[in-house]
Amino acid sequence: MTRFYILGNGNMLVCMDKNARIRDFYYPYVGQENHVSGNVHRVGVWVEDEFSWVSLEEWKLDIKYKKDTLVSHVRATSEELNVELLITEAVHPEKNIFIRKIEVKNKEKKKREIKIFFGQQFNISENDIGETVYYNPLLDSIIDYKGRRYFLIGGIAEEKSFDDYATGLAGEVDRLGTYVDAEDGILSKNAIEHGSVDSTIGFTLNLPPNSEKTIYYWITVGKKIGEVSELRSFILAKKPEFLIDYTENYWRKWVSKEKINFADLDDKIKDLFKRSLLIVKAQTDSGGAIIAANDSHTFRFKQDTYSYMWPRDGALIARSLDRLSHKEMTEKFFRFCANVSTADGFLLHKYRPDGSLGSSWHSWLKGKKIQLPIQEDETALVLDALWKHFLTYKDKEFAHSMYGFIKNAADFLAVFRDKKTKLPKESYDIWEEKLGIHTFTCCTVYAGLQAAMNFAKIFSTKTDYKKYEKAAKEIREAIIKYLYDEKEKTFIKGIYYDTENNLHKDFTIDASTAYGIFEYNVLSVNDNRVKNTMEKTLEKLFCKSPSCGLGRYENDQYHRTKGSNISNPWFIATLWLVEYYIAKAQKKDDLLQAKELLEWVAQKALPTGVLSEQIDPVTGESLSVAPLTWSHAGFIIAVDKYLEKLESLKKK
Repeated sequence: MTRFYILGNGNMLVCMDKNARIRDFYYPYVGQENHVSGNVHRVGVWVEDEFSWVSLEEWKLDIKYKKDTLVSHVRATSEELNVELLITEAVHPEKNIFIRKIEVKNKEKKKREIKIFFGQQFNISENDIGETVYYNPLLDSIIDYKGRRYFLIGGIAEEKSFDDYATGLAGEVDRLGTYVDAEDGILSKNAIEHGSVDSTIGFTLNLPPNSEKTIYYWITVGKKIGEVSELRSFILAKKPEFLIDYTENYWRKWVSKEKINFADLDDKIKDLFKRSLLIVKAQTDSGGAIIAANDSHTFRFKQDTYSYMWPRDGALIARSLDRLSHKEMTEKFFRFCANVSTADGFLLHKYRPDGSLGSSWHSWLKGKKIQLPIQEDETALVLDALWKHFLTYKDKEFAHSMYGFIKNAADFLAVFRDKKTKLPKESYDIWEEKLGIHTFTCCTVYAGLQAAMNFAKIFSTKTDYKKYEKAAKEIREAIIKYLYDEKEKTFIKGIYYDTENNLHKDFTIDASTAYGIFEYNVLSVNDNRVKNTMEKTLEKLFCKSPSCGLGRYENDQYHRTKGSNISNPWFIATLWLVEYYIAKAQKKDDLLQAKELLEWVAQKALPTGVLSEQIDPVTGESLSVAPLTWSHAGFIIAVDKYLEKLESLKKK
């Protein structure tokens, strides 16, 4: 189940599903630790001896964000209960507070008592062992804690706290949780429980005919009881409504930092552009780690998630942020990369947001020979992004502080090469699946060495400059020699060695191949070899089903619908195609195909503006994780390039 909307502040992130339920709650890092993982937080309504959870089918939900904010706007209506809820949720941008406002409307022409229940079940520190939940009468709140993780749950309605509560066991033997107790409209007021636990609180409202009243609900998070208590005092002093308004205004100001003329692009593209920037922000940890996705439904796939910092994703996402002058965020990312880089100069597969090494499937062996477990593009792309960062800001002090990392990485790229071809040695491809010498990887290494050469010219010796220049030149020549197939008249995915050290070609059509050649300036976008490669890519990978869009490579099986013979379209691959159309445009009319695909992306986003990784080729349904940060960054870059090209064509 995709995450329909996310709310965060760089230290905590709350992810909601299509039923407006909390499904992921990360703290103290974005993407680490998930204190809900596998559980769910619920909202329920009791009226006239009838009860319903808002997630049930009888409820009609209209889920959106408030425009240009990380604040939700959810309308939930039940015709059976004749009740409407208008739900506004936010994570305070500076304090670790999740706050929810619910305007409860009695749609009957008579007075009614309506009870609203909130059920919360945490897996503190990602397991259900040794947790304690209790009612704290001094704070008039529920406290759920384990070790150095504290959660305070509270709220007010008509200036009064909740009037019903229960704590209990959840997931032990036949104990489902206290949320079941709410279904008769009365909670047990059991004051404490430990082990695998949950809690529920309730508010009683007496509503006149066709009237509404407001409930405020909150969760504060900290490492000590004093922290969460102080945050509660902050809420009560500032007032919940003020905090929601403050959060709305904060995000509207932040997302409009750069004034952009969207020219002939429609409002859907403009709105998705800003939504994408906000989602990238929410998925970026304050310590610099740019997280790929934070959608724990991927636990079904080998009990792992996307909640990691891939240097590949991070470098490309940093490019989107630098295009919009978010220098502070990208500098933290580059410092993060420098801190986790190996002594030998390369970056490994992926990292957790605290800087520790992430899980991996890249082997240290190929047969009986040692093989570095890396995607070399991840190291190279960071260097390329660093140089583009420098060109944007001209900040010599920051660039100089990074030069030790730059030199170490560049020395590795220059040396880690195949003696026979002069190309980079074998590593895993951009999709983390195949071991070989891949065109996309080689293009990024060429770009990374070019970046290092430029930095060396400013900060280092002529020796380093010449070394990187020579290596880059040799790689470019080798790309054209070994990775362009004269018979097919196209660039191929790559080459690889078999167990007997014989060289073979990989003819798999891959969207990254043509993109790498022109994006990283190996050849001009107008070169016939690039054109032929892209034409073949479109012939094989552009989805001819109702959904359209570009697949990532031939016979891609990842998340493919059972029985389908069509590869799923990916947003990032389709946006690479947009960049291709933009790059080769010679007049305004040439941008029409790019514009149409940008509109297609906006149409395929969820109603909240969230972009998944891929979509079903027939139904257009979002597949795999959502939101995928890379998808949103790709949209930002494509739109920005479109506007740049449009402006340049006007001057001709």
